[in-house]
Amino acid sequence: MKQARVPWNRYSVEKKSNVKIFLKGTNFQLKVWQALLRIPSGNLVTYKTIAETIGKPTSSRAVGNAIGMNYRVIIPCHRVLRTNGEIGGYMWGGTARKRAIIGNEHANK
Repeated sequence: MKQARVPWNRYSVEKKSNVKIFLKGTNFQLKVWQALLRIPSGNLVTYKTIAETIGKPTSSRAVGNAIGMNYRVIIPCHRVLRTNGEIGGYMWGGTARKRAIIGNEHANK
C-alpha cells in the first residue's frame, strides 16, 4: 500500500480547496483516484478514458475495480460511464442515485 497527498475537492476541480487528504491504496488505485479528482464537475468520462489517462489503455476493467474501492464522499466516481455510454453500476445507492448526481452536477455546471 502506498499513500498519496492530493488536494481534496468534493465538488469540482474548479473550486480551489486547501484541504489535503491522504489516500491509502496501491499505486494503480492512487493513479485512478487522482484521475477521478481531475474530472470537472458536470463532465463525464469512460473507464477506458481513465485507463488511457493513467497510461494503462487495456486496463478498463481494473480501473472499474479501483473506482469501486475508492473513498466515496471524497472521490467523484459517479462521473465515469461505460464505453457504450451506459451509466454502469454505482455501489453507493445504485444507478438511480448516480443519474441524480450526474443530473444535478450538469444542471449546476
